[in-house]
Amino acid sequence: MSTVSLKDVTKVWPDGTVAVNNVSLDVDDGEFLVLLGPSGCGKSTILRMIAGLEDPTEGDILLNGDPVLELAPRDRSIAMVFQDFALYPHMTVGDNIGFPLKLSGVEPHPRGERVGDVAAALGIGDVLRRKPSQLSGGQRQRVAMGRAIVRRPGLFLMDEPLSNLDSGLRAELRAEISSLTRELGVTTMYVTHDQAEALTMADRVAIMRKGVLQDVGTPTEVYGRPATLYVAAFLGAPRMNLLEAAVYVHLERYIELNFGEQALYLPWTDIRARAVAHYHGERIVVGMRAEALTPVAPDVPGDVLRGRIRYLEHHGHESLAYLDIGATAIVVDEMGARQRDEEAVTSSPFKRIGGALQRLTGRSNGGAVQTKEPEQTSVLNDPGRHHRRPAELGVRLAPYPAVSPGHPLSVAVRMDALHFFDERGDRIDVGWR
Repeated sequence: MSTVSLKDVTKVWPDGTVAVNNVSLDVDDGEFLVLLGPSGCGKSTILRMIAGLEDPTEGDILLNGDPVLELAPRDRSIAMVFQDFALYPHMTVGDNIGFPLKLSGVEPHPRGERVGDVAAALGIGDVLRRKPSQLSGGQRQRVAMGRAIVRRPGLFLMDEPLSNLDSGLRAELRAEISSLTRELGVTTMYVTHDQAEALTMADRVAIMRKGVLQDVGTPTEVYGRPATLYVAAFLGAPRMNLLEAAVYVHLERYIELNFGEQALYLPWTDIRARAVAHYHGERIVVGMRAEALTPVAPDVPGDVLRGRIRYLEHHGHESLAYLDIGATAIVVDEMGARQRDEEAVTSSPFKRIGGALQRLTGRSNGGAVQTKEPEQTSVLNDPGRHHRRPAELGVRLAPYPAVSPGHPLSVAVRMDALHFFDERGDRIDVGWR
């Protein structure tokens, strides 16, 4: 059994930089949890604090329900796999894998048996006598994994172990890692910035931004019902279309979502209608993924948006058309950088949403909202977390369609697949998952 609990963990570097901000997170026994987010968001720092390589500034870390901050790293029953393999170049593959057992005093014969079993499971049983310099990148990563697995730890910590490999090998190894850890039943925390890895490997995904936990849930939950505007923008390819909309309530009939030149109408019978109705006369962000949009004939009635194709992208199996529909897009900066179009933001009637991404709050495992905020706490005084631009509505089309830039295109919108976010960037909803 191996469980992990982070209780209000904060890490502040000596120069005052907040690397991890008030994160609470529980990892169940045998669970494969992925920490996902852009570089510099605090993912690896969390792993290093769990491993004992860094001490938290505040908060507590529990393994199997027991505090471990006073324990040395070697006493935590943790194995860590790094991005750079960290193999001993003068040792053979077999010696590299068996080195932790040798340090633990395991006799040569049982040590050799365990090394052979692990190597066979990882598909490197035929290279045990080679040196790391004689191996491919994928083989070296398997050796690094084997050295971690052979110890039979209670917890695996994997820090972007596949980022140095090519895409084909990454796909192969992520399937192997996922199946192997589940077969072993070992609790695993895996750090990555690659959403494909997160969504295909994880039992649950914890999404980070600038040290703040944004959302936690199964891949289906965080993709299908993102908790914040940031999560909505971060997950998905192509990215979710995020449009500025004015809300007008027509009681007992519908809610008009006005995008400027066009509008959609949310039926009053929709379960989300009353939650959105609270924003009458205000502006919100409406999100729609490409799979919620279907090309239709120009004269089809109903929930339809019409525009002209601004440009096309051909991806072999499909094409993506980007439409000018006369709406305004909200563009989320992954790291919340301050570089933005100051004039566009300050002249906007949507200014109140300007600071949304500073205060994007996350949800812990238990559903509690993070309340400790980054350095600046006022969303009104720091409107620099996103910028506005003419919308380019991304729509999926068949491969190499018989259209070109400038052609008109109408798309039907699945109203039940829309996402709504308020001025702070939090989801407008009738309840959480």
